Formats: sequence, C-alpha cells, structure tokens
Amino acid sequence: MREAKKISAKYIQLADLEIDPRHLDDYKIALKEHIETAIRSEPGVLVLYAVEHEDEPARITIFEVYRHANAYREHLEEPHFKKYKAVTERMVRSLKLVPATPILLRATESAE
Repeated sequence: MREAKKISAKYIQLADLEIDPRHLDDYKIALKEHIETAIRSEPGVLVLYAVEHEDEPARITIFEVYRHANAYREHLEEPHFKKYKAVTERMVRSLKLVPATPILLRATESAE
C-alpha cells in the first residue's frame, strides 16, 4: 500500500505535439537542450522521455513525470522552459496535454 501512495503522488502527463516538418530538426535541438537542462537542474523533474512516431516523424510524444503537481507548476516558471516555449512557438502546429495516472512505473538504470 505504501508504494501505491508514493506513485499516486507523482504528477504524470503526456504531451502530444505535431511539429511543422520544415522545422523538425530545429525543434529537436531545442527540445534536447530543454530536457537536458530540466533533468540536470530541477529536482522535481523525474522523467522526460521524448519520442517521434515512426510513421509520422513530425509527431512527437513526451512522457513527463514530476515529483508532484507543484514540481510541474515550478517547471513551467523556469527560464529554460520559457526559452524553449519561445523558441519553438512557431514550430509547433498543435499541442495536446494528456494527464495520466500511473498503473506501474519501472525502469532499469540502463533504460536510456
């Protein structure tokens, strides 16, 4: 029971983005810089995984796990997040945020 409580306190969401294909390479550069900075500098950011869809490379899904909802709100106020949003604003055709509830979260240390 203790583990379930610990998992449910986390804030999890999927970000489903469609990127203008003309700007896909530039978007990936900005996204990589943003994720690396967030993971390195924000203790409340636990996981940021970004993948492109094989059949639609301009469609990106980001799996986000934060220590708690306040950590997510704090993330949105970070200078590097604001920079990422400003730089990529014209590259993103659509963005859908999907809140998620964990069933099971597991990874090995070599998951990357």
